[in-house]
This record gives sequence, structure tokens and C-alpha cells, in this order.
Amino acid sequence: MAFVSERPLLAATIAVLATAGLLLAGDGMNPVWPLMWIAFLPALLLAAETPSWRIACAAAALSMLLGSLTLFYYLNIVLHAPVTAWLVPASIGSLLFAAGVLLFRGLLRRGAAFTAIVALPAFWSVCEYLFSFAPANGTAGSLAYTQEGFLPILQVASLTGPWGITFLLLLFPSAIASGAFLWRRKLPHATLAPGLALAVLAAAIVFGAVRLAAPRSQQHIKVGLLATDSVEFAENETELQALIQNYAAHAEKLARQGAQIVLMPEKTGLLLDRETNSVDPMLQSVADRTGATLIIGVQHVVPRDSSRKSYNEARIYTPDRPVDTYHKQHMLPPFESKLTPGTSLAMLSKAPAPIGVAICKDMDFIHPALDYGRAGIDLLLDPAWDFNIDRTWHGHIAIMRGVEGGYAIAHTAKQGFLTVTDDRGRILGEVRTDSGAFASLLVDVPLRHDQTVFDRFGAWFPWMAVLLLLAAAYSDRSDFNFPKATRTMKPSQTW
Repeated sequence: MAFVSERPLLAATIAVLATAGLLLAGDGMNPVWPLMWIAFLPALLLAAETPSWRIACAAAALSMLLGSLTLFYYLNIVLHAPVTAWLVPASIGSLLFAAGVLLFRGLLRRGAAFTAIVALPAFWSVCEYLFSFAPANGTAGSLAYTQEGFLPILQVASLTGPWGITFLLLLFPSAIASGAFLWRRKLPHATLAPGLALAVLAAAIVFGAVRLAAPRSQQHIKVGLLATDSVEFAENETELQALIQNYAAHAEKLARQGAQIVLMPEKTGLLLDRETNSVDPMLQSVADRTGATLIIGVQHVVPRDSSRKSYNEARIYTPDRPVDTYHKQHMLPPFESKLTPGTSLAMLSKAPAPIGVAICKDMDFIHPALDYGRAGIDLLLDPAWDFNIDRTWHGHIAIMRGVEGGYAIAHTAKQGFLTVTDDRGRILGEVRTDSGAFASLLVDVPLRHDQTVFDRFGAWFPWMAVLLLLAAAYSDRSDFNFPKATRTMKPSQTW
């Protein structure tokens, strides 16, 4: 475009503002999923057309940094984390994105159109996979979670985990930007490479549509979800007993309405080990009288030799059986840094199908959700605690785990939503918790374990992305014969 060459700074400014604005809306606390398909297009169009690699690099980095300001507000204003909690990962992510854009630009401008189109998607998929090992983050920063409202594309998670969805999200704008670049130069077969990329996207949508059309399970279990925001965290015995008594009364009402399982939130209060003799009978008696299984979360302090250990614990009350427990495996720093993580899965006894338990931030990570999928569960129960502003973004992360593992999810969060989804990620019921009263939800949940490719092979897709990235990085093949003016560009102009 002549405009990009004649007014480079203005063109760069427009591209930065457009990309950042689309990211703020498409990847915020309430993601608008269609916007993410075009969010990176302005930055990629600029990178393809500008003769300056420096402008392309700066624009890409700045647009990604500005596009993450929602996360700055969430971490630093809402959660009161230090500025570095946002600045460090956001800066690293922005520089990595700029590197991926430069790789796309370099390959495209030397004629390697096929590898140019897959270079950035492969690069960013690998980056997200590496980021998933960060103990404070897991997969929570993935672009894939913006697409949970686009059910056909969400089904790709059953094959690849979140990384395949991220790949497609970046493949689309890469194909459009490269197509525009090649078409303007009137190159033969200029639509071939972008066309193949768009065909891959179309195939993914068809796969998702077919998967969604599969018959639903005829076996169901009635699950009740229950939460209140009136007490954020009961810090002493008297307050905890009063809160548990209230939960027990409301849980019994749900059980009398047919709930076979009643799920309550995580960390309702501080439970010292000596207090279990007064707290447990309140909920165990409801389980024994009604035949329903009750699950509630507490911070359980247990004496160990000369010290004490604290667990973020789900206590499981099964009719006529001893209390069982699950200990959260992934803690939220810095709030839970002193708690002891668990290492084991927990399955409900006396359930009509295999049913597991995880807790809140566990769902930001591939494990233990993948371990439950491989264990063949039909339903995963997820007591949680969200923070109001993130009730949609973070509260719906668990949906992805159910699609990956082929099972339904019941998510009960104070300061969030009560949400039930099936193994395809369809929301079967959702209620917002209330700060002044108890919110409840009763849903017939279909029981089925759908063995998925991701269940069997786990994180295979990032390794395939590594191979694609290596092929792109070492590509010296031109897919098209460029006009003389383009072929003879100086190296500084090409890169």
C-alpha cells in the first residue's frame, strides 16, 4: 500500500490502536469471541507492507502490550498484585509476539508464503505451551479461552488442547494478510497459500459441527449447586459453624428436590482439625438423611508432628461413609503460597458413574484434569472462588477442560457463577451468585465419557508446532516468483 510507505508512522499508529482495541474487547474479562479473528490483522497487514522492519517490530510489540491493559487492571487494581506481576509477563509476551511477526514478515517478503502463514501461529502456540508451566499462570493466558462461545471451534480442544485453537486464531489473520500482500503484487496463484490455510479453518469448523451433532447421553444425574457471597471467608469457629449450618439447610432443600450431588464453593472458611467433630456432623447428617453426596471447600489446618499444614481442601460427605477429601494441587500466589498442595485425585464413592473432584485454579492447568480424563470420569466437580470481575473469563476456563477430557463440568464459585456444562462445552445452566443470599442451581447432567484424542496423546500439538516452526525458520524456498522490484530489495528492507 502506498499509504504505508508514504506515511509510515501514521500507518503504524493506526495499526497499533486497531489491534490493541480489538484485543481489549476480544480478550478481556468478558471476551467478544468474533473480534479475536481479526484482532491481529492490522498489525500483520502493516508488517507485510512496511519497508521498515523496525516499524513492524515496534508496532507489533506495542499493540500486544496495550492490548493486555485489561490484565493490568485485573492484577494490580483488583487483586492488588505488584506492577511487575503484569509488566514482566506482558513485556515478555509483547517481545515474543514481535519476534513472531518479524518471522512472518521475513518469510512472506522473500516469497515463502506457505511457511510464512504457519510461522506465527506455530510460534505462538509453542510460546503458550511453554507459558503453561508457569506456576502462577498455567494455561490461563491462552488466547483459546476467548473462543468458548464459538462451540464448533471449541471442539478442536478435544484433539489438540487449547493450543490448536490458538493456532487457528493466528492462522486466519496470517492467511488474510499474506493474501492481501500477494494479490496486490498480482502474483500467479496468489490465493493458493491463503486458500489452503482457510480450508484448514473450514475443516476445523466442520469437525466441530459434526461433533456437536452427536447424540447426547441418555444417562443423567441431578446435581445441585449452591453458593453465597454474604460471607467471603469464615475466619473463626463460631462464624464457620453458622455458615456451614446455613449451607447444610440449603443443601438439604436441594436434595429434597432430587439433587443426588450438592456442590458448594471452595475455602468457605478456616477449619482447624479439632473443629471437624462439630462441623462434619452438620453436613454428614444431611447426606445420611437424603442419600445425596455433599462437597464443600475449606482451608483445613492439620497438625503434623511439631508443625501445622494447611490445605485448600474439598470435604466430601457420602451417605453412610467416612468423610473423604481432595486437596487442591495448584495454588494461587501469593494468597495461597503457604498452603500445601495435594498430589492425588479423588473419586466419589457410591456414585452411579465415575465422578472426580478438582478445585478452582486446578482447572487453569492441563493436569489434574487430563488425569481425570484418562481415568474415564463422566463428570468433574469444581468448587471455586472467583473475584466478580473475572467470573466470565476465569469461571469459564473449566469448560475447556471438559471438552479436552470428554466429560461434563459442574463449577460452583462464590463471587462468580454456578455453571454446568456438558462434554461438548454447552452451558446447561448458569446462575450468578448473590452477595446477600444463597444462589442455587439444579441441573440434570448427562453422564458420558467421550474418549478424546487429547485424552490419549496429551500435549502432542505443541510438538507438531515446533516442527512447523523449525521448517519455517530454515525455509529458503520461494513459493512464488516475485517481480524484479521485490526480489532486489535490500536486506535491510526485507527484514
